[in-house]
Amino acid sequence: MLKISRTFYHASTAALLVLAVSVPALAAAPAYNLDADVNLALKTFDVPGMAIAIVKDGKVIAANGYGVRKLGDPTPVDGKTLFEVASNSKAFTAAALAMLVDEGKIAWDDPVTKHLPDFQMFDSYVTGAMTVRDLLTHRSGLGLGAGDLLWWPTTNFSTDEIIAKLRYVKPATSFRNSYAYDNLLYIVAGKIIAAKAGKPWGAAIQERILAPLAMNGTKTSVADMLATSDYSAPHSKINDKAAVVKPMPVENAVGAVGINTNAEDIARWMTMLLGGGKLENGTQLISAKQLAELWSEQTPMRIREPKPALAATKPNFSAYGLGFSLRDYKGRKIAMHGGALQGFYSTVLMVPEEKLGIAILTNAENSPAMASLYWRILDQYLNVPASDWIKLYADQEAAAHKEELERQGKEVGARTARSTPSLPLASYDGEYEDPWYGKVTIRAEGKKHLMSFTRTPDLTGELEHFQHDTFIVRWKERNFNADAYVTFALNPDASIERMKMAPVSMETDFSYDFRDLNFTPVKPSKSDQATK
Repeated sequence: MLKISRTFYHASTAALLVLAVSVPALAAAPAYNLDADVNLALKTFDVPGMAIAIVKDGKVIAANGYGVRKLGDPTPVDGKTLFEVASNSKAFTAAALAMLVDEGKIAWDDPVTKHLPDFQMFDSYVTGAMTVRDLLTHRSGLGLGAGDLLWWPTTNFSTDEIIAKLRYVKPATSFRNSYAYDNLLYIVAGKIIAAKAGKPWGAAIQERILAPLAMNGTKTSVADMLATSDYSAPHSKINDKAAVVKPMPVENAVGAVGINTNAEDIARWMTMLLGGGKLENGTQLISAKQLAELWSEQTPMRIREPKPALAATKPNFSAYGLGFSLRDYKGRKIAMHGGALQGFYSTVLMVPEEKLGIAILTNAENSPAMASLYWRILDQYLNVPASDWIKLYADQEAAAHKEELERQGKEVGARTARSTPSLPLASYDGEYEDPWYGKVTIRAEGKKHLMSFTRTPDLTGELEHFQHDTFIVRWKERNFNADAYVTFALNPDASIERMKMAPVSMETDFSYDFRDLNFTPVKPSKSDQATK
């Protein structure tokens, strides 16, 4: 939830990678030119830069960089170039908790309140029943991305403030009823790690996981990443062209996000996991029992029907484990996860029975680019006929985007022609408050009326009338791709009762969870004052 310009080729090993070389069972397979496929994907999906790590049977087959770190700068991506990996950090949080379970300091089914007494959900029963396991399994009853506007895009809420606001976020379903991806409860999980370690999440992850694995380049804050000499710039689409954007600090959301890593280090991470939780020297970092728990099915996930061209990707089972999503492909179980932040997308995928790991890190917002490559690599290693995944995903992406534009066009065409707001524009100005986010303001600035989220400095935009009492807010930061409808409901006396929001585009990232907001006026509007 893109990518532009001529890319500059770079690989940290040989220009031609023949995957079959290190896999005796595939000795007769034709040579596979990974580099050619990656460079084609960069061009096809307009991705400036990418890093790929492949491990097999305890050996690093590839830890390569491709393309450039930043558009307009020919400096190439290499195996040490850092990327924000967003939700691929969740596996590190789950692993750190597994280590605490190994040490007897926590149990998966401990109540969260045993370790964080102030923890509170909207429902008192859920507060008491929520376990450490529940924090990781996306079955809390919260809706998709519920509460993410507390940290996305960058806010000035503290971690403690975010956790405290959970008590105001209404559930969408009953507790443990169904799967819905969330981030806030992983922030709570990160807080448990910090509490048990007596130090911040980042320092605990550094000490417990990164240092033992010699993941020496990996950083647990954006500030630390930017202090290095080898990091990638994020890129987002602005007016259908990739552009460099500023990195997104996420220090208040660590546990859910927070890891900044490179191909060489992520290869070490996958090697440990695929090696039964052992370090290179044989030391057990995570017990085999707890590693199996991470990769065990906890929450069933709905299997969606793919488009016919992508039918081969349909799994027979789909579930979420602890920090990993689980599925099958060609008869093999896969443990994987995706990560997405503004300007960075990543995928980490492992096939435990094959001891195969694939990680793809990109400095753009394009899932098809990654999917087209990991399916191709999997096909090669599993010795199955390969599809032209790059073309299939490119065609699908183009068709989906065209369909979305047509849907938006119909929405515009269906609006009431020449309708006007019920009130003078100045009457919509004022402060509005949502129970969990807090305040937004609408104010006049010349002839414009601007909406600003008070705790999210970059979430400011101009209101444009759509129809009746519905407006569209056009955010100044165009890379958000998250313009939203703003609809006012009036009381019988023509005062404003409430304000609701919804994304204009179906392509807007779910973490812009505008639909979960329910604003009411904080103080009388100008029309109310005039009436009085």
